[in-house]
Amino acid sequence: MAETNSVVLVSNDNFQFVVRKSAATVSPAIKSMLDRRSNFAEARENKIVFQNMNAVILEKVCEYFYYNEKYRDAKDVPDMDIPPELALELLMVADFLHT
Repeated sequence: MAETNSVVLVSNDNFQFVVRKSAATVSPAIKSMLDRRSNFAEARENKIVFQNMNAVILEKVCEYFYYNEKYRDAKDVPDMDIPPELALELLMVADFLHT
């Protein structure tokens, strides 16, 4: 099976986000799930379904992955726009993803 440069992340309400693997693997949890040596089906399919995230949250997570990739080595990092009503849920997801 050829190595692909993207991964599909699916929310619990079935929205799909195609994300560059280099961005998504900032999360050690996702990186582990996509490791070809693992027994995770996600590694074979390059697709991860998150039963604990709706599309609004997963979209913000994907936005963070690209934000992190863009500003990884920057000295002046602008604040990422996080709506206050999503803050608590995003903190819990960040803990889950170890980001």
